[in-house]
Amino acid sequence: MAVDENTKKIYITSDELKKHNKPDDLWVSIQGKIYNVTDWLPHHPGGDVPILSLAGQDVTDAFIAFHPGSAWKHLDPFFTGLYLEDFKVSDVSRDYRALVARFVKSGLFDKKGHGVIYSLCFIALMFASCIYGVLCYNSFWAHMLSGAILGLAWMQVTYLGHDSGHYNIMISPGFNKLAQILTGNCLTGISMAWWKWTHNAHHVACNSLDHDPDLQHLPVFAVSSRFFQSITSEFYKRQLTFDSFSRFFVSYQHLTFYPVMVVARFNLYLQTILLLFFSKRKVQDRAINILGVLVFYTWFPLLVSCLPNWTERILFVLASFTVCSVQHIQFCLNHFAANVYVGAPKGNDWFEKQTNGTIDIDCSTWMDWFFGGLQFQLEHHLFPRMPRCNLRSISPVVQELCKKHNLPYNSVSFVEANKWTLRTLRSAALEARNLSSPVAKNLIWEAVKTHG
Repeated sequence: MAVDENTKKIYITSDELKKHNKPDDLWVSIQGKIYNVTDWLPHHPGGDVPILSLAGQDVTDAFIAFHPGSAWKHLDPFFTGLYLEDFKVSDVSRDYRALVARFVKSGLFDKKGHGVIYSLCFIALMFASCIYGVLCYNSFWAHMLSGAILGLAWMQVTYLGHDSGHYNIMISPGFNKLAQILTGNCLTGISMAWWKWTHNAHHVACNSLDHDPDLQHLPVFAVSSRFFQSITSEFYKRQLTFDSFSRFFVSYQHLTFYPVMVVARFNLYLQTILLLFFSKRKVQDRAINILGVLVFYTWFPLLVSCLPNWTERILFVLASFTVCSVQHIQFCLNHFAANVYVGAPKGNDWFEKQTNGTIDIDCSTWMDWFFGGLQFQLEHHLFPRMPRCNLRSISPVVQELCKKHNLPYNSVSFVEANKWTLRTLRSAALEARNLSSPVAKNLIWEAVKTHG
């Protein structure tokens, strides 16, 4: 600890700051000022995981990315009076912050267009068409088409729920939360509380094998051979055991990828139930999340029960899941074939980590609705609060900044992204088939406990 005699400011080093990285003693630096956010941790709207992941570091870029300008005034009560002695801003961070300021000044974070209205109308039309097809037609193919339409509706609902989780799509935070529960819990059966928990962690620790839950899919998938060492998940707080059961599935993961994606929603339902009903961790708005999920488990079984026989009921569900699997595949394409790393995220390489861990999907403008704006994955990760309608317009600027700092900007077609992903899975699968190294005994329960 040092005192500047001219300014009378008290400084600490980065090494001293790192010591305050526990839930009961949590400090962060923003613009070189030290804040004690220990008491704020349980109340943080984004959950505790993002703050814990960056604890004891300068988190300026992450704070700027996730918070509007109005959030700065809320920092004052947490200021310790200390400053970071070795606070530095890299050239990349300086350009990134300048870009954020430029976009704020031009209103790109506020201009949402009419996309929400169009999406809501489109979703309502698809749900009405699905219900009409089930109730008013006796044709097998009409019922299968209704299932496919339901799957497409779920895709669009998910995009809307995703938007509402990153910024207010409604006129107030209260209505925005209502929109989240309606779109997520009531219409899809997937809890927004679960989504926020995992998704915020993913954004902060993009493509960290031990911190990003979106890469932790054992025993079914392993995007890197580092998983064969049974690494410990810092998100789930347990070891991801690579046993004989995992080895068998991973050895054929490039062949099972698409079939697994078709039934992936079952796992999302299971994860929701485990979090809301069995988890001891604090869940924001647990009661309303449970109520929303119960709404889904009322209307969806009733709709399926209106079909004439069990064969059509099962095929109807599979039809809806198959169409919706395109979205699950897309989420994998955005990250599976990108660069990965092991370890906690760092606050001073925010821009670099996002560029290395994401892949954009190149598509025509008229297909933007289908991909929900998330084809601009890098742009979304760099500016998560930006409405999807503006992501295409900022893409050239992001490309230019990546080129300036010699950082990757990966944008490939949907077909090519599939090829990249399959190559990544196949490469890990071939390594997994090497039976010369022993593995742990079979732990089938991992299939239930592991998100993925």
